[in-house]
Amino acid sequence: MRTTVLTSATLTVDGRFDYVRARLGIGPADEIRLAQLAELVSLSPYHFARAFRQSFGVPPHRYHVGRRIERAKTLLASSTVTQVALAVGFAETSSFSAVFRRLTGFTPSEFRRVVM
Repeated sequence: MRTTVLTSATLTVDGRFDYVRARLGIGPADEIRLAQLAELVSLSPYHFARAFRQSFGVPPHRYHVGRRIERAKTLLASSTVTQVALAVGFAETSSFSAVFRRLTGFTPSEFRRVVM
């Protein structure tokens, strides 16, 4: 029996992992399930999560949240905090603010005042 070792190179050769990366940057987290992403690259959810972490250095959910916060940073220039929270997939402004502060060190309002 032949065993195939999955590496980040194996996953990106045919572009399927690149497609997964693109999907993680679009829409809120509840639109994308780990099992759906794993299916795109023909892996079990467990093996997909391990391969993703090897390739990107973080688990899929953390990567997705990071992408959402990066998008939020640009949206804060022209929208209210509530509008941004909803646009990047958070149901509540308080949960958005907590995640934003954990990742950036600023609340969304502070970020807008200090950085923009």
